[in-house]
Amino acid sequence: MHPRSLALAAVCGAALLAPAALPPASAQPNTPQEPDAAPQSVAGEGGASATALMAAVRGCRQISHGRYRSDDGARANIPVCGRRGAVYWKADLDVDCDGRPGRRCNRRTDPLFLNTTAYQQSDGRQLSAERLPYVVVPGASRIWNPARSGIRGGTVAALVHRGKVLYAVVGDTGPTDLIGEASYAAARALGIDPDPVRGGTADEVTYILFPGTTARPIESRRAAATAGRVAADKFVTGG
Repeated sequence: MHPRSLALAAVCGAALLAPAALPPASAQPNTPQEPDAAPQSVAGEGGASATALMAAVRGCRQISHGRYRSDDGARANIPVCGRRGAVYWKADLDVDCDGRPGRRCNRRTDPLFLNTTAYQQSDGRQLSAERLPYVVVPGASRIWNPARSGIRGGTVAALVHRGKVLYAVVGDTGPTDLIGEASYAAARALGIDPDPVRGGTADEVTYILFPGTTARPIESRRAAATAGRVAADKFVTGG
């Protein structure tokens, strides 16, 4: 996760961004998928509906000891909530392009690019933000320690935005005081501009993580979608 609001303002001017400008997601050619890649788990593909998931997270039993900011300089007003079978929060979505470099995620397209992720693929390579829908969780702190809530690399998540449900995995960690970030592939699948500098959305995205449910291998989108549908159905029915 990058504290983008202030950092990008400091390092990115229009002249810097112009050579790296990308066309809108709808105009970009399809990104090659992982060998076992399945279609993105968006609305209509099966599993719990966006409406059912939103109803299940209507309230908040706060499990964090404080609240997070969505961006540097923003108010700390985002709690991490929990109920049986899930941990969740509602925030904006900043685009994370970190991990294995590719055509759309590299130092040219993203001035804050890092070529590592907190978790790696089963073959030891870094995750690909271009190909894998993943969620960024805050680093452990006094506010909240994700590991103590059963959140680890590969933990399956459901992202809900404007009636769409996308299944993803926990793939990276970020600053200890910010929350609300997902990979290039996750943003694109949700219909959000995936550009790592100008993209993302200030609109609300709901992040629902399912402790104890893990995609194996972590890089398998099919594994995340399959496990996610089961976990989401169980969560909304109270099973």
